[in-house]
Amino acid sequence: MSAATGLLIGEFIRTVDRRYRLAIPPELCELLLATGSRLVIAKERSGCLSLWPAAIWQPRIDGAIEIMGSKLQAGLFAQRVGQLQELGRLLSTRHKIVSLKARSRLVVPEGFREFLGVQPDTELVVVGAAVCVELWQPAAWNACISSEMPEFRRRIDALTA
Repeated sequence: MSAATGLLIGEFIRTVDRRYRLAIPPELCELLLATGSRLVIAKERSGCLSLWPAAIWQPRIDGAIEIMGSKLQAGLFAQRVGQLQELGRLLSTRHKIVSLKARSRLVVPEGFREFLGVQPDTELVVVGAAVCVELWQPAAWNACISSEMPEFRRRIDALTA
């Protein structure tokens, strides 16, 4: 992690205990909690959850919901009700407000455990993903990083040019 830059970075192996608690590394907690104690846990991709400061996540979601609501009121979704329904279903189940408990432990909520594919007394990979913290099932993390690593140089060059 780099407190100087405000980026959440680092890779850590942590074990989920019998109560589905996971210790978030202190190196990531400082920045993750910089805007308050409320966090949002979100289903990202199979085998991965992300943990966001609510102050960052909530305005993005609220803005999108407001836009969709006004378009619905204006009748602009008349031919796209099915798409709106699918998106609403995902919005309803995709995220949840959480907070860290004693010793910076996150309790992985029901419904999110299955999506992540985690069992008690198993390891997860905790990854700083610059703007959020990701929780990965190890096999899913290895597959993701293996597919993305060949593009690393091109991506960093594009973002730092």
